[in-house]
Amino acid sequence: MKKYDLVVIGGGAGGLTVAAGAASLGARVALIEKEEHPGGDCLHFGCIPSKALIETANKIYDARKLSELGLQLEGEVNMLDVKKRVKDSIASIQVHDDADRFRKLGVDVFIGKGMFHTKNDIMISTGESIFGKRIVISTGSRPFVPPISGIKDVGYLTNETIFELEKLPKRLLVIGGGPIGVELAQAMSRLGSNVTVVERASHLLAKEDGEVVAEARRLLDKELSILTDASVEKVENSDNGKKVFVRQGTEDLEIEVDEILLSVGRIPNSDSLGLENVGISTDERGHILVNDCLETNLSSVYAIGDVNGKFPFTHVAGMEGKTVVQNAVFGLKRKVKYDDVPWITYTSPEVFHLGMTEKEAKDKYGDDVDILKVPLSEVDRFVADHATDGFVKIITDRKGAIIGAHAIGKSAGDWMQEVVFAKHYKKKIGDISHVIHPYPNHAAAAQRTADLYWRKKLFSGALPKLMKKYIEWFR
Repeated sequence: MKKYDLVVIGGGAGGLTVAAGAASLGARVALIEKEEHPGGDCLHFGCIPSKALIETANKIYDARKLSELGLQLEGEVNMLDVKKRVKDSIASIQVHDDADRFRKLGVDVFIGKGMFHTKNDIMISTGESIFGKRIVISTGSRPFVPPISGIKDVGYLTNETIFELEKLPKRLLVIGGGPIGVELAQAMSRLGSNVTVVERASHLLAKEDGEVVAEARRLLDKELSILTDASVEKVENSDNGKKVFVRQGTEDLEIEVDEILLSVGRIPNSDSLGLENVGISTDERGHILVNDCLETNLSSVYAIGDVNGKFPFTHVAGMEGKTVVQNAVFGLKRKVKYDDVPWITYTSPEVFHLGMTEKEAKDKYGDDVDILKVPLSEVDRFVADHATDGFVKIITDRKGAIIGAHAIGKSAGDWMQEVVFAKHYKKKIGDISHVIHPYPNHAAAAQRTADLYWRKKLFSGALPKLMKKYIEWFR
């Protein structure tokens, strides 16, 4: 049996980070990946293909809008060409995640599925067994298929299959109004589909700030048909496609579509690991329970990424992977913190999220918070771009420490990054105001919001009176 300092199960973003990092430090590392081409969901079914699709859809949408300037665009989208653009993006990045690249780094790569035999012995579906002094589980997640009557009979799309479409569906129903569902719904609409979104909750994007959600809904209503407080009761085949029966409040609706996209959450890929063989604990949904050091209840086994249920983001898996390298290779007890984890919903305009929402902040701190908000219509670059939809909202304590930051606007995920830096390094909101921003740029939106902090300080309390007296004396 081959013996390793570290065995990594799963070749997604987190697993690859651990494997490369540990090998570079001199550890003997094995990587077990079920697919021939590592990279995980992010590369093959998530971040990369979805952003390639979204960018293509936005280009087509913007081109059609040129009719406002007297230019006409005619014709339908060729989904074969769209599919090729998506695949080309994946192929370009795949080079960096290729199994041979990791072999050159000194990692032994096994293509197959890994399962625990003992806490240190891992059986591979190819028939081989290997020993790991420490094990890292990074097996990701997969789409959840809800128990809707008829759904398996009529067929459906998920984020793992939608990028294989070779023909644009004229009518698309998206079940689920979370980030993935809303992103893909808007992209498909911009490509030319007539899209309906069905969301069980009272609003879309449940984890976002209330004002951001309201603005996003206002803008998305212009492109999509959105049904909230609604649920799909059953589906069946019809002469014209697929018939979907929706209950919204007390009203029953029948919607005919060509395709159905499921986007109602994900479940962890933990059920085929043989966790029960070694007593590794999971929650009721199958997420592997870990402590702040990312250890499971077996101290020699770690779990990172989607499979531990913390945050379902590639950048979080990467962060967790870096922490695990230190802990698993050197035996340290580095703790992972999620306070400064940002995320973006890649709609158009983008939605940016960092820290607490306004409601969460007020629930925790009461009125002892400041809410600083600037509409993009007051930022010159957005005015010049004719992209004034949206705003910036930054939430601070009374001393200016950043508690939360939210934005909706063109490329918000890029120009709000300096707020992430400020929060992470415990800089106060006023510090952003002092940073020189080239005029006119989009990041001035964050600076303008920071300026409000000083304006509020200067024109509240006793300070204005003192300033007035000083100026009079100075004269």
